[in-house]
Amino acid sequence: MENNSEIVFVLRGLNETQTNRQIFFVFTLIMYVFTVFVNLTLILTIFLDNIFHEPMYIFICNLCLNGIYGASSFYPKLLHDLLADAHVISYAGCLTQIFVVYSYVFCDFTNLTVMAYDRYVAICKPLQYHAIMTAQRVRQLLLLIWSYSLLETIVGIVLTSRLPICGVDIDKLFCTNWAVVKLSCTDTTLNNIYGFLLVVSHLSQTMLILVSYVYIVKASLRSQADRRKFMQTCLPHLITLINFTVSLMFDSMYSRYGSSSSLQSLRNVLAAEFLVIPPLINPIIYGMNLQQIRTKVIQMFSHKVSTQS
Repeated sequence: MENNSEIVFVLRGLNETQTNRQIFFVFTLIMYVFTVFVNLTLILTIFLDNIFHEPMYIFICNLCLNGIYGASSFYPKLLHDLLADAHVISYAGCLTQIFVVYSYVFCDFTNLTVMAYDRYVAICKPLQYHAIMTAQRVRQLLLLIWSYSLLETIVGIVLTSRLPICGVDIDKLFCTNWAVVKLSCTDTTLNNIYGFLLVVSHLSQTMLILVSYVYIVKASLRSQADRRKFMQTCLPHLITLINFTVSLMFDSMYSRYGSSSSLQSLRNVLAAEFLVIPPLINPIIYGMNLQQIRTKVIQMFSHKVSTQS
């Protein structure tokens, strides 16, 4: 096969949407703009008010920032393809998209793990919370979230980039690591082993989250105040975690074991869910459940409306 750098992949995910491209374009654009809007609203609300300069809100802000990062790895290319006659992507462009998509996934999962730790300290060790979750500790955890996620992604990209490619058809809306690895005409054992190690790593993170929540639930039963704190801060985190994990599992399982004979639209929904749903609903969940944020957002928009009228 030709040199990998000269390869142009063909994305086959939009084959069934040619007749309604303008409708899909408008709907996709609205989804993307609204996703960026709700995330930016939460980020600016937290950034501009000193009352939110606490560890929990900073990690929520990081989650929203990562949501924009992840959504931007998917929507712009999809919007372009909806108006283009040929749905193609270069080899370098494909690896870049894989890098952004997977670093978003790993960052989200690691961020949720750190948030579980933060809630564990806040509820189980309230008197030591500010001594443990110092500004320096928060900076270290943010650095850990991004550096660990980027390192995981870089190793995966390096392993994939060494493979000679013997095909160009990707039966998805966007590039994924597994889709490219399947096109290789050489042994992919090393990639499979690394994939298994990633699964073990993130299952370990899931176990840490579950263990922390066992302690959190036990501690929250002590008083009405702890139960209220659990409902306001831990429940949104738990909903976010379940939503993201289920979305990711749909894509992972369907990519490897799904039938190519099923409806293309169904495959597209299952494949893109983790890039569409979590970035859209995470800021809504936190905005609705955290009273301080909800009140501040309402005040902010009420002030804008009153100044314009």
